[in-house]
Amino acid sequence: MKQTSLHPPVIPLESATLRTHLHPLVRDWFFGRFKDFSLTQQYSLGRIRDRKHILISAPTGGTKTLSAFLSILNYLISLAEKQELEDKIYAVYTSPLKALSNDIFVNLEQPLEEIRALGMARGITLQPIRVGLRTGDTSVSERAKQARKTPHIMITTPESLAIILTTPVFVENLRALEFVIVDEIHALTNKRGVFLSLALERLCAYSLVDPVRIGLSATVAPLETIAHFLGGEGREVGIAAVPLLKDIEIRLLYPGKSILDAEEASTQRGVYALLDELIGSNRTTLIFTNTRNATEKLVHHLEQQFPGKYSGLIGAHHSSMSKEMRFMIEERLRKGELKVIVSSTSLELGIDIGSIDLVILLRSPKAVSRALQRIGRAGHQLHAHPRGVLVVMDRDDLVECAVLMKEMVEKSIDRAHVPENALDVLAQHIYGMAISKIWEADEMLSVVRKSYCYRNLTKDDFQSVISYLAGDYALEHRHVYAKIWYDEKTNQIGKKGKLARVIYLTNIGTIPTEGFIEVVIGAGEGKGLPVGKIDEGFLERMKRGDIFVLGGQKYQFLHSKGMKAFVRAGITKNPTIPSWFSEQLPLSYDTACAIGRFRSLVHERIKDSVGAIAFIQSYCYCSKDVASEIYAYFLAQERFAALPTDKSIIVERFKEEKEFALFHACYGRRVNEVLARVYAYAAGRLKMRDVEIGVHDHGFFLAGEELDIEKVVKQITVKNMKELLLEALERTDVLKRRFRHCAARSLMILRTYKGREKSVGKQQVHSEFLLHAVRGISKDFPILREARREVIEDFMDVEHALRIVKQIEQKTLTLRTIRTPFVSPFGLQLYLQGKSDIISLEHKLSFLKRMHQLHQQTIERKGA
Repeated sequence: MKQTSLHPPVIPLESATLRTHLHPLVRDWFFGRFKDFSLTQQYSLGRIRDRKHILISAPTGGTKTLSAFLSILNYLISLAEKQELEDKIYAVYTSPLKALSNDIFVNLEQPLEEIRALGMARGITLQPIRVGLRTGDTSVSERAKQARKTPHIMITTPESLAIILTTPVFVENLRALEFVIVDEIHALTNKRGVFLSLALERLCAYSLVDPVRIGLSATVAPLETIAHFLGGEGREVGIAAVPLLKDIEIRLLYPGKSILDAEEASTQRGVYALLDELIGSNRTTLIFTNTRNATEKLVHHLEQQFPGKYSGLIGAHHSSMSKEMRFMIEERLRKGELKVIVSSTSLELGIDIGSIDLVILLRSPKAVSRALQRIGRAGHQLHAHPRGVLVVMDRDDLVECAVLMKEMVEKSIDRAHVPENALDVLAQHIYGMAISKIWEADEMLSVVRKSYCYRNLTKDDFQSVISYLAGDYALEHRHVYAKIWYDEKTNQIGKKGKLARVIYLTNIGTIPTEGFIEVVIGAGEGKGLPVGKIDEGFLERMKRGDIFVLGGQKYQFLHSKGMKAFVRAGITKNPTIPSWFSEQLPLSYDTACAIGRFRSLVHERIKDSVGAIAFIQSYCYCSKDVASEIYAYFLAQERFAALPTDKSIIVERFKEEKEFALFHACYGRRVNEVLARVYAYAAGRLKMRDVEIGVHDHGFFLAGEELDIEKVVKQITVKNMKELLLEALERTDVLKRRFRHCAARSLMILRTYKGREKSVGKQQVHSEFLLHAVRGISKDFPILREARREVIEDFMDVEHALRIVKQIEQKTLTLRTIRTPFVSPFGLQLYLQGKSDIISLEHKLSFLKRMHQLHQQTIERKGA
């Protein structure tokens, strides 16, 4: 409650009042272009003018950027008219995207030029207001120019801001900074956001005044947490929760007459015919997929299915493309040269791509916030509504999207997770701070704790990072040298070495360098036979014994070393992990729980088909056809096995080549990763051998011989779960990879040294030696502890997994085991995902049809 009271709601002001706030030139320019203030501007202008911190949460296209800058421009124009502009930075704007920073730079220069011309026409001479752009792409000559002629507004990224803070000439120009704008803050609830939060506190520590913090966000929750994240400790941040006035138009469609036909349609023309119809009825269409691979496939198939129709009118956009290619696609879309663009996640943020009529989401977007951000890319024209269509291909997706649609309409947004006490990011900033000046350790800790992300940082954790940076762990034999000095008597901290600043500038940032893993047949002796490559994200999800498909052949994973994965060939067993798994977006915990609640409500009405269908239609705001399909799916599950809900986990036991225990636990993949791993680890401790696991958003399975599930479940308690999870992870690839990422962020591993870049492979080899060394020194080595924390809290979701185990212990959540002759309707997608690489779509369709018939026959026999 104390946190909430710091962040009061902002009350919008009347347009007439706001008019009086504006300088005549700004007012005339504004009303020469706009009819009136937007609702977002009514919320923000007065508070920014009054120098009060504010978080502006408004829909995509809600004029947030101009709302943030208008009061600042008004202030600078007033000073420019009086010839009182100083050579200092008045405002810093930071965005997670370099492309977005470029957009803002262009969109500021034009209004300033127009206002200057307006002044000249009236005989008013304004001092020039300089705007500087500083990102990783800014040339050396441009940086030198900025150092000579200070920009009044600096547009930058989190990383470039941290570099600026170690540049003496810029630090001097920031000592009276008055405004800081953090754009797209919803995209910074990760380690990059943690990095920025510390950079902001460093910025404020150097400034003589506490600059006004202005946060801009699309759909995000909870707003109190994000406001606290923006403001840090002790600052009151007003929350401007701008309501969405435009009605969102959302439809849910599937190809074919029924959802069971969707798979068949996807093998033929059904899905492409549906997409073609939707594209044809709009001027511009943006299609979102969930993976880069799906993006490329969709563009290829649309061009192939409709020869010549999309030639020169369709483009792909995803993070694996070069920035030049992405920029070209964005530019062509702005100019109206493209009719359709297909993107993975890269166009979710607010890059200016012009006018979009319709957004299509192909398959579930997995989170309400993501769905709203994507659909919000449409309808930016005056009087237009954001319009979106969810196109689904299977029954699980149908249910997910129906619940997502309800949550979107009712503005029930999933909660963001902000990492806390990230020791690797802390190490990087301590080094940067030490480069800037000599610090008192207590003063440095005080600055760090003002960040929301480090408000609970203990002195011991802080001291452990200082000890690592000061070289107290004696890792010189592994080429990790002291980067700072710490004097215990004076309690002071400073930089060490002549190359300190160069090392810092060339290794800054939090985004890990990723590479590809070479797959080699053999156990690691000799050279082995290379058979192909997989990405790191795929490797870190594998454990010894997992079977996967590469180039049409099945291999069993043995172990990895450096950037090589050693495998066994000639495998006849089915795969346990699908090749696309690492790219798949995880279902949010909140949306998963909403699906569980929905199942409960339908379960209460399951015997009344007419009433249940009417309820689903009303509850999810969907068509009667969609409601009927969902009811049929739930009814089939209930009659064949049992319907899992938010009050019950159903463990389904059936025999295939192994004994399967399939847990119907709809909590999202991050939670199910935890539960699957700890239950599998417990099974191993009970001498149940060769236990395979499969993980899905709606559940997970254990597969092995003579599994005693009751014993396994009893092994896991609230008291021991976290400890057992860490034991289970200790020798896994996921921990090895995450340790390398943390080691690079904390500058244990230098990606660049003396102008030479270290390859990902060399980084990984170095990382493995370091991991072995620090384990021998101390199990509590700070960067190793951070790697463990990152895995269980950021990559996985141990907090909510603990909550579920507690509910099982307290029997407020029932865990019921049932026997089935074969996999149930709800278990099909999870059961099939491992086999998706070895069966064609035609065979998958045939298998699904056969399973649906078997389910129906079994249900009919039960009824008889």
